[in-house]
Amino acid sequence: MEELIVKRMTLQDIRGVWDIEQLSFVTPWSLEALEKELDNERALYLVAELAGKVIGYVGCWVILEEAHITNVAVHPDYRQKKIATLLLIALEEELRELGVESLTLEVRVSNQVAQSLYAQRGFRPLGLRKKYYTDNDEDALIMWKVN
Repeated sequence: MEELIVKRMTLQDIRGVWDIEQLSFVTPWSLEALEKELDNERALYLVAELAGKVIGYVGCWVILEEAHITNVAVHPDYRQKKIATLLLIALEEELRELGVESLTLEVRVSNQVAQSLYAQRGFRPLGLRKKYYTDNDEDALIMWKVN
């Protein structure tokens, strides 16, 4: 079996990331928005590759000693294989090296699978954003973790 590689996202990875984005979210980011993240000095994106194919990614924005996780997604064919966990671990390690002390994210209140993943990584619910998701006015659970 091929070895899983986690690395920083490059322009060559964008199409694979965008494909996963389309398969994972009701309101996915555009290809252009993902490309712009490569030029965003505050953005840090990692991809998981298997046999040269992007199978998952995680992204965040770093603001001083905080990081806001913007996206976590794994291709449907590779879910339930701990890829998201490995991506989060790698991201947390990179952020620690950058001096990031805490991480935050929003997650749909209905997304119990994601909430469980984040809780396993030490994230705790600390608030609610009412009608955060524009596709259906669903609330978002705000979760935090000290890195």
